[in-house]
Amino acid sequence: MRHALQADREGLDFVTVQDHPYQKAFYDTWTLMAFLAARTERVTFVPTVANLPLRPPAMLAKAAASFDLLSGGRLQLGLGAGAFWEAIEAMGGPRRTKRESLEALSEAIDVIRAMWSGERSARAGGAYYRVAGVHPGPTPSPSLGIWLGAYGPRMLELTGTKADGWMPSLGFLGLDRLGEAVARLDDAAARAGRDPGGLRKSYNLNGMIRQTSRGAFDGPVEQWVDRIAELHREYGMNGFSYWPDEDHDRQLSVFAQEVVPAAREAVAKR
Repeated sequence: MRHALQADREGLDFVTVQDHPYQKAFYDTWTLMAFLAARTERVTFVPTVANLPLRPPAMLAKAAASFDLLSGGRLQLGLGAGAFWEAIEAMGGPRRTKRESLEALSEAIDVIRAMWSGERSARAGGAYYRVAGVHPGPTPSPSLGIWLGAYGPRMLELTGTKADGWMPSLGFLGLDRLGEAVARLDDAAARAGRDPGGLRKSYNLNGMIRQTSRGAFDGPVEQWVDRIAELHREYGMNGFSYWPDEDHDRQLSVFAQEVVPAAREAVAKR
């Protein structure tokens, strides 16, 4: 709550919340985000990423549309194919192969879009998820989108073809592989007749802001600003979330008060 209020007060754009329901110490992500949204005024919330195998897509679509409308458009639906399959299975969810999880995610996107369509009735899905003759609703605001956490070639293809945003993490997709992943994503979007520049590309950055440089995202404010501007210029990354390695309160204040305004200015100039 303290961090969400800080982000809201200091002009940050969004707060991300993990979704690992099998972790006994974690609150339910949707309940937590709704609680935080009720206490804040402008910041958007993003599950990173909603655990699809434990959240049926028709109900997930209903929850997301409801959250979007009740909060005044302050949600983006981060969505993932699933991981930690033993824990998912222990909660009654399915265990899927990589291929099965990709196919299920693709069907889930179709189901969610159908549930958001505003049509009188809708049919969508396939082997894993299906709605037939359902009455969709409520219809969310136009700003509500689907952001995928994607790394492999087929997941990047799916993201470019069907999603509104992409949410890789520095810890899983380093700077040495970012360019190739962006190229795959943009190519898939172009082949689907979509504008690659219209996709939200949000990079999750873990590191530290400090006086001396110890790495790409471990150093002074000026280094962070230069890196963010470079990622925007070279790769089209247009969103960034910060996960401090430690000293969270002070780090988030420095990020919000010093890094973000300077980075916005640097990006605008270029």
